[in-house]
Amino acid sequence: MELFLTGIILKPKGLKGELKVQPVTDFPESFLKRREYYIGKNPDDVVLRKVVTAKLNQGFAWMMIDGVGCREQAEAMAGQRLYVTADALEKMPDGRAYIHDLIGLEVLDEQGERIGVLRDVLQMPAHDVYEVEAGGRKVLVPAVEDFVSEIDLGKRIMVLRRFSEFL
Repeated sequence: MELFLTGIILKPKGLKGELKVQPVTDFPESFLKRREYYIGKNPDDVVLRKVVTAKLNQGFAWMMIDGVGCREQAEAMAGQRLYVTADALEKMPDGRAYIHDLIGLEVLDEQGERIGVLRDVLQMPAHDVYEVEAGGRKVLVPAVEDFVSEIDLGKRIMVLRRFSEFL
């Protein structure tokens, strides 16, 4: 089962087991409607847990999880991660894609010649950066319209312009 990170438990709040969660998603409002998460330190040791309550405030999700009823239990949850399955992910609007959908795209130049493969997407403060494996080396390309002319998830391709500027 493939799991996707959607939040990180930061710390407890109060004495009744409420958790402060840092959303790791472009859709923090999804915390208000999801009723369960796979929770663990990593995807290999998760346990499916039910959400009792959830609210958003100041950029964080505040949650009560079934089985966490006191501060000590909540403290033990700090640092754990919240995961969801692919079918629980929010649908992306047109022109947007999840990072996991981009990894592995074949990268072409504007003449249709193969450049390499997209290996990673690095999230930087100004904008994302694509890591392209080309000819046995890693090349970093800003994920901006000046350099990316097309992404077609159906065909599993990304077309870059001016790629030679990064060699």
